Formats: sequence, structure tokens, C-alpha cells
Amino acid sequence: MFTGIVEELGTLVARAEGPDSAVLHIRAARALEDVALGDSISVNGVCLTVTGVAHDEADGTGVWTTDVMAETLRRSSLGATGVGDPVNLERAVTAATRLGGHIVQGHVDGVGTVVSRTPGDHWEVVRISAPADLARYVVEKGSITVDGVSLTVSALADTPEPWFEVSLIPTTLRETTLGSRAPGDPVNLEVDVIAKYVERLLGARA
Repeated sequence: MFTGIVEELGTLVARAEGPDSAVLHIRAARALEDVALGDSISVNGVCLTVTGVAHDEADGTGVWTTDVMAETLRRSSLGATGVGDPVNLERAVTAATRLGGHIVQGHVDGVGTVVSRTPGDHWEVVRISAPADLARYVVEKGSITVDGVSLTVSALADTPEPWFEVSLIPTTLRETTLGSRAPGDPVNLEVDVIAKYVERLLGARA
């Protein structure tokens, strides 16, 4: 489980493609401070398992390796992430971690698209299109995860195509990939899991 509070920007330094999978090699620093094989790290909102680590004592960074299955590549933006691209990284929470964002599973529900960016005085309003089957889980002032970042929905609409807006503060613009996402770029979306459970339970009751 994660909180949607990005710890650092890593870099995809290599990827090896298989017939139905890929192996990603990601350079990081903070995310590797106490990492062990089998640990979970969120990469742009996708929960991935650490399968290898190589530390570089010279600059305090290292490269960790993870396997990504075809399902994940198809249902997230990781399939289009290229060597040299920055990625948002967050280690799984512990019992002592502050829940600064909201409950994030690292299970991407769908891929949205950046529609527009409107700069403000000290922030930017970013509009993102949402797949129609996810729009019902998005509510104003509710939480949503975009590329692994926990954000509050500031506005939304369902017509003509579903979209929502988030307001990004300078820290988010500076320290996550959302600062450089341009109109047309894909972003991973994870809606609030509680909403999905409530819908399921009410449907069964009905």
C-alpha cells in the first residue's frame, strides 16, 4: 500500500523487452535506502516488485530491477515509458508512516490524457480526460491518484467527454513528473478504492 506522496524522481535507464513482458532498470537514491529483494515500489503509480539492486557508492544512487507483465504494460503508461524518462517513485508504507495522501494500492484503473494546463500565480490547474467507466468514481474534493501522486479533484464534468481538474502546487510541479506532462501525454489513474467497494456492496445488496 502507498499514500501517493512521491519520494523522488527516478530515471528509467534501461529496459529489455520480452515476448509478453519487460524488465525495467531504474536509477534511484532515496527509494533504495532500505530496499530488499521482494519489496514493493510504486513507479508512476504502478506497484512493482524489486527483483535486483546494484548500489553505486560513488554518488549514493543505485539501479534496481523489476519485471513488468504484459497486463501491466497494456493497462498503464509504462508500456510507452522510454529510456531516459523520469518516473515517480514511492516505497510502500510502514506502520510508522504518516498517511499524508490517501490509501493507494498501486493498481492502475486506467489511463487518462492531459488535456490542458492553466498557469496560476503559484500553481497550475491541469485538466485530465478520464475513461468513461472511471468517471463515476471521481468526485469534486475527492482524492485521485495521477501517475502515483495523491491529488484532490478541484473540478469535473461528464460531458461531452469526462474530465477532471487538479491544482498542482510548486512542490508537485518541481518534484514529480506532473510538472512536465504536456497536453496529449498519457497518465496513470487510480480511483479511490473505497468507492469501488461501496459500489460493489450496494450492488450486491440491491
